Amino acid sequence: MNMQLSIRLGVMLVVLAGGCERKHLPAGPSGPPVIPVARPVVREVEDFEDFTGRTDAVNYVDVRARVTGYIVKVTFKDGDFVKRGDLLYQIDPRPYQATLDRNKGDVVRLEGQKQLIDIQVDRYTKLVAKGAASQQDLDMYLGQRAENAGALAAARAAVEYADLNLKFCTIASPIAGKLSRTLFTEGNLINQDNTLLTTIASLEPMYAYFDVDERTMLKILRRLNDGRIKPSSAGEFPVRMGLADESGYPHLGRVNYVNNKVDPLTGTITVRGVFDNPQLAGGKRLLVPGMFVRIRLPLGQPHQALLVAERCLVTDQGLKNVFVVDAQNKVQYRRVTVGPTQSDGLKVILDGLKPDDWVVVSGQQMVRPNLEVEPEKMDMPVAAADSPDNSRPHPPADKPSTSPTR
Repeated sequence: MNMQLSIRLGVMLVVLAGGCERKHLPAGPSGPPVIPVARPVVREVEDFEDFTGRTDAVNYVDVRARVTGYIVKVTFKDGDFVKRGDLLYQIDPRPYQATLDRNKGDVVRLEGQKQLIDIQVDRYTKLVAKGAASQQDLDMYLGQRAENAGALAAARAAVEYADLNLKFCTIASPIAGKLSRTLFTEGNLINQDNTLLTTIASLEPMYAYFDVDERTMLKILRRLNDGRIKPSSAGEFPVRMGLADESGYPHLGRVNYVNNKVDPLTGTITVRGVFDNPQLAGGKRLLVPGMFVRIRLPLGQPHQALLVAERCLVTDQGLKNVFVVDAQNKVQYRRVTVGPTQSDGLKVILDGLKPDDWVVVSGQQMVRPNLEVEPEKMDMPVAAADSPDNSRPHPPADKPSTSPTR
């Protein structure tokens, strides 16, 4: 009985000891845990700020009729691309042609009267000089000549006006761009100046509007003042743009407009960039007005910087820190100042690291300051937006491994 009790007590002590045992990190052959580490990436970077914006046409035209009449021809298909001067609509020209012909006839009639009046003025001028006619008769013909001159000027102006109206019967595209749909078809009566027929938006180049916060605007102005930002000779700044389905910011443009005041409701100022619009197959353009775009605004000249993967950072009470492994293979805790995230997912480190530091890449929750580890040296992992596998740590290129290559 005593022997059975002793066995049971022994089993219970083993179980309790196993339950209270602390978990340890995976150990290498000599005992210390194996921790992946990588040196910071050293490369040239730009300081920047990112924004969101919308594209808009450089030129946008509402096509309206300048004369009243019936549409006799629509020469385009909805959504067509047109060049400047291409015919869009033809309004029935016959009433305006008749008005032009009548006004031309009035001019001919008045020119005939002018010839007769000029003859009479010359004749009576000579007769008055000889005393064969009264001055009153001459004054009458002089008045008729002045009256005829006024009537003839009005008639010629009427011809020009009628000719303009006749030309307005032909509606051509004032700009090159893409048409919307036609709002009126053949046979419809349209009214002068009030009837919207269609719209045209230019597509090359393309504007992108975005709102810059007041803090960033002040940063730009101060860097301009101390020479860290240098505009072009035309006073313009570079700007980059990315579309919703693109990674990075492949479209390079320039800032060509900044509004003259900050919006007091939002604390932002409107800025505009202008970009080339790539041509696709079939003559189509990539950018259209109203598209959502991502904007990257450089804030200075390129400079050398240290970068680490965002997974290396540890947040403690709002401050950023990293673990590094020193020459004695002991873990140290470093506070760092971080900058913007690059397109490959790496984070710029402004202060707190040196190029030869070995930064803990993963397993930060299992290490502590002064813990001795066995560092497994790797390349700094890259987390490109279009390649999730790049976020995994990889060994250096000169060290054989079965891990995927970048």
